[in-house]
Amino acid sequence: MSTPRERRFSFLVLVLPAFIIYLAVVAFPTIFSIMLSFTNFNGGQIFGGAGFDFVGFRSYQWMFTEPTRAFYTALGNNLLIVAVSVFGQIPLGFILAYILNRKLIRWGRGLFQAMIYLPNVISPIIIGVLFRAFILGSQSVYMEIVRFFNPGAEFTLNQQPMIPVLAVILWMFTGFYMIIFLAYMQRIEPSIIEAARIDGAKESSILRHIILPAMVPEIVTCSILAISGSLRTFDLIFGMTAGGPAGMTRVLSLFMFQSAFQGSPNYPLANAISTVMVLISILLIIVVRIVGKALDKN
Repeated sequence: MSTPRERRFSFLVLVLPAFIIYLAVVAFPTIFSIMLSFTNFNGGQIFGGAGFDFVGFRSYQWMFTEPTRAFYTALGNNLLIVAVSVFGQIPLGFILAYILNRKLIRWGRGLFQAMIYLPNVISPIIIGVLFRAFILGSQSVYMEIVRFFNPGAEFTLNQQPMIPVLAVILWMFTGFYMIIFLAYMQRIEPSIIEAARIDGAKESSILRHIILPAMVPEIVTCSILAISGSLRTFDLIFGMTAGGPAGMTRVLSLFMFQSAFQGSPNYPLANAISTVMVLISILLIIVVRIVGKALDKN
């Protein structure tokens, strides 16, 4: 038998490489990013020297008070995406999974499931570019068809530019949650549902009293995934609108990218935006977990 010392040594040997990788890839960049947000770093010398002085909350103050309110526009768009993801994708994915699990579709269930999930296997940047080419823009296929019937028609995206983006997001990721819910629904003991049906329970009663209570942990997990994914949305919007027109479809991740790599780089502002994104994500996830625990107790 191994001694306690040998077990501790084995534990260190097995854990230490992963811990070092975690420090190098996750912990250090996170801490360094937060630290940069309190400086005036301009891309020059990093450790010491000119262009790396601590200036406190200057970037945060500018972000919250600048006159164009670009941060609030980006934050509002992100919250719209969160709302569509949590209150659109998850309920719709649940309903589709329920339909498949209860075999309410008698023919073509495999094709139906594959077509709903298909957008998840396509890169978001490709979907964004395709929608821009076929739907958005004055030279899109959609506008060519419209101008065939109305030669004077002009394309405009200035009224509600986020609606096409939200529609694509709803369509694209619903299948992901459908697959998750379907996998967990199939783990519910069929005999329980059959016993309820023998006792005269209707389909709505089975859904409300058997399936929904059993799925609360999975709904909470999917909500956390939806929130974190919504706040990191970048590639789809970059491919569709690149934040236009006039920044009306800009999100926080795109705002961070533009601050750091477009025009005059402002690295402290970009890192401040990323820090706020993390804080918002943590806050929303805490709220979801509290609601999930309350529902689970009931």
